[in-house]
This record gives sequence, structure tokens and C-alpha cells, in this order.
Amino acid sequence: MAFSPCRLLRLVRRHRTLATAASSSRAVAVFWDLDNKPPNTIPPYDAAVRLHLAAASFGPLRFSVAYANHHAFRHLPAPVRAARAERRAADHLEAAKPSRVPSYLCRVCGRRFFAHAKLVNHFRQIHEREQEKRLRRIDSVTGGRRVRLVAALSLKMEKYKKAARELLTPEVGYGLADELRRAGVVVRTVDDRPEAADRALREHMVETMDRGKVGCLVLVSDDSGFLGVMREARMRCLKTVVVGDEGDGALKRYADSALSWKDVVSGKAKEEAASAVGRWKDRDLLKKLEWRHMPEEEEGESDIFDDDSDAGDEEDGCLGLVGERDKKPWWKLNSDSNDLH
Repeated sequence: MAFSPCRLLRLVRRHRTLATAASSSRAVAVFWDLDNKPPNTIPPYDAAVRLHLAAASFGPLRFSVAYANHHAFRHLPAPVRAARAERRAADHLEAAKPSRVPSYLCRVCGRRFFAHAKLVNHFRQIHEREQEKRLRRIDSVTGGRRVRLVAALSLKMEKYKKAARELLTPEVGYGLADELRRAGVVVRTVDDRPEAADRALREHMVETMDRGKVGCLVLVSDDSGFLGVMREARMRCLKTVVVGDEGDGALKRYADSALSWKDVVSGKAKEEAASAVGRWKDRDLLKKLEWRHMPEEEEGESDIFDDDSDAGDEEDGCLGLVGERDKKPWWKLNSDSNDLH
């Protein structure tokens, strides 16, 4: 069967529209309240990656956004402070008793050093200056030359960033925003006012629901102030998932599914998410198959039966009249009675 080009184009557009609608109904959006649930126990990059893996079990991940005030990015968690204190103590011991074996390797040039402090000094004096020169060269050109220069220096710059991430200590905070962005999280900073991050996060969730591009909302928080948004999502027939530490919190009681933040960090939440999706599919199937009470239809059927009963009564009345008018047996004809007379 041959189709005209215009009809084929309409069929292709319709197929794309249906595919887009199906993907939108399954898409997942992650909203992370960093003020309430910061990644303190593990590095921020690892926490974001494991959170994305758990969220992707509910459907294709559309985007992930995190809100926090400036204090959250300047604050140092207790594990980070303890790790830095241990590093300083180890540097003092190495300075007092230098090792005879060069055990510290520079990830950029490959040189080995006897002490960690000497490796840091080498990195700052040589490789950090080289990185600054590369950035100045990139800023000095524009257009196609800039694109070609960035492509030529991309490997060296990426190698420096990996080494600096492990070696250098951030001047402010512990690199929370940079690590989350590296994992694909959109980080947005708000003013240092009470409930500023929660208010911005709620507005973003409502805006996402208005656009109708997602079918599942994943909220990483234990704050009960998000109950109104979760109620709105349920009224719009969206799936809701809450990730938090409170075992029986108000948000988890109202959400379609709940995950523990400890399970997300440890990587165990992916299995729980898969089982929750299975329960959702079974529930949707039962909703399609269940019987529903339709009082309007029943009233219509009763009216039909009443009409039939009235018609039957009328027929019975007609037959009664006929019987009263003609009481002769049915086998006797009028001609027979006339002959007898």
C-alpha cells in the first residue's frame, strides 16, 4: 500500500508526538534540598551519581537540580574537617621523619616525591601556573581560533583538573558546587534568608508540573514544608518519591514511594526503586480492570425497563378489551354461528 509524501509526513509527526508524550509521562525530575540533606558521609560527586542511578530506575532522568544558600557551600562537614586534620598531622610527621622511598606521584608530569607537602608545592609552582597560562591564552582569542585552541588544550586541562581535585584543598568549602556540577546536577544558590531555598525549590517544582514534561518527581528532603507541593503533584496524577532519613516522616507517608538516604548513598536503593515501579504497574493495571459504579447508566436502564413494563400493561389491556368483546372460543367462526341461526 503506497502513501503520499504528505500522508507519510503526517504519520511521522504523529508518531513523534505520541513518543514524546509517552516519554514525558515516564520522565523523572530530581529536586535536591541541600540545606536539609547535604552529602556529608561520602564525596558529593559519588552521592550525586548514586542518586541519579536510583532515580533512573523510575524512568528516564530528565534533569536534576539542587538548591542551597551560600552558607551550605562554605560549611565544612565533620568528616571533611577530620580528614584535613589527619592530612596535616601526617605532613608534620613526614617533615620530622622524611621517608627514604618516594611514595607520592604527580598525576600530571609523573615525578615522585618523598613528602606530600613537597608534592603540593611542586603542583602549585609548576602545574598551577601552566593552567593559568592556558586560560589566559584561551581568553585572548575568539571565534574559530578559540575553538581550535580549546580542542588542542582540552586533554591537558582535564588532566590538571583531575589531579587538582585530589591534591589541592578548595579555598572555600569543600568543592560541593563544583563536584555536583561535574555529576550533572544544576546547582542554584539563593540568599541567606530563612526558607529561601525551600521557597525557590517549591516554585521550581510547581513550574515543572505546569509544563507537563515529567511524570515522576523525586524530592530529596525531610522538610514537611513540601507537603503542599506533594499534594498538588498527586492531584495532577504524578508519581512522587521522597528520599530522606526519617523512617515514618510526613513526606514519606504522603508519597507514592519512599527511599532511605542511607540506602541511596550505599547503592542499595536501586533494587527498592525497581520493586516500586513494579507495584506501580500492577496498580495501574488493576485500575484499568476494576468495575466502576455508574448510577447514571443504571437510571437510564431502569427507565427503559419502566417503558417496557408500561408497554406490556398496555398490551395486556388491549388483549383484555379484545377478550371482553369477543368471548367465543377461537375455533368457532362467525359464519358457523350465522348458519345455526
